[in-house]
Amino acid sequence: MKKFLTIGEITKPHGVKGEVKVFPLTDDINRFKKLKRVFIEGKEVKVLYVTVGSDRAIMRLEGCESMEDAEKLRKKTLEVPREEAVKLEEDAYFIEDLKDCIVFDLDGVELGPVAEVIQTGANDVYWIKKPKELLIPAIKDVVTKVDVEAGQIIIKPVREWMDED
Repeated sequence: MKKFLTIGEITKPHGVKGEVKVFPLTDDINRFKKLKRVFIEGKEVKVLYVTVGSDRAIMRLEGCESMEDAEKLRKKTLEVPREEAVKLEEDAYFIEDLKDCIVFDLDGVELGPVAEVIQTGANDVYWIKKPKELLIPAIKDVVTKVDVEAGQIIIKPVREWMDED
């Protein structure tokens, strides 16, 4: 498993004093309020302050003093060490741990690795790109077992949940 977990992506500068707007890649945007540090491209950066909106966080990071500094951080991801990550509820998983898990159906047919986890708001969707592109809704009616330690996800056969009305 990865040592660091991605919690957000800097989308753009906010204002002229070096603040950045962050798109959260976590279920709870309020977790940003507790951050003391983040890692950007493997480098530790102190968090000076955070304000949270309904769907974005505004952050001030040490060393980011101007709009130009903030612009250099555009599209960079924020990471935290795994041991500093929030504790997950049962049947909840870090997106980073789901990526590259191999998806099988109940018949043992390998469907491919999870390339991305798309957050739709209603439920997550596992995106398999190869060998055939599939979008798997991450709901209990479809996903029967997730074992991130073994790197496997088991789902009902695609034909079974596609045919249900």
